[in-house]
Amino acid sequence: MIRPATVDDLPVVLELIVELATYEREPDAVVATEEHLRTALFGPDPAVFCLVAAQGSEVVGFALWFRTFSTWLGTHGIHLEDLYVQPAARRAGYGRALLAELAGIAVERGYGRLEWSVLDWNEPAQRFYTSLGADPMQEWTTWRLTGAALPALGRTHSHR
Repeated sequence: MIRPATVDDLPVVLELIVELATYEREPDAVVATEEHLRTALFGPDPAVFCLVAAQGSEVVGFALWFRTFSTWLGTHGIHLEDLYVQPAARRAGYGRALLAELAGIAVERGYGRLEWSVLDWNEPAQRFYTSLGADPMQEWTTWRLTGAALPALGRTHSHR
């Protein structure tokens, strides 16, 4: 069963985020807290959304996403920030169901894209996404401004 996350799901969603970070070889990278997730997902102006995959009453996976915009298409899209299904629940269709729900949201709302990033070494995920009809964007590289560089650049521009 795929459904929108609720506030009660936040502890398990955070646990799944930590599991995903561990799988992606960055176990100490997660600094998010339940309060961060509560504010982002359920605060007064949420800009990020979460679906969960439930096996009975147990949450076994999640998809965290936000809306994007394509100037070329002139319409919104969905960026899937994280997709994770616990190893014991894999191959039961939860990952596909989460992606199908996101694709359905995109189609229903008239969005033009559903996109995400995949680590270069994660060949099982790449095979799975290819089986769904997704294609890698070979000519694009993700760039990131973070750490000390972000406030250093931010200080060069006044926000008055």
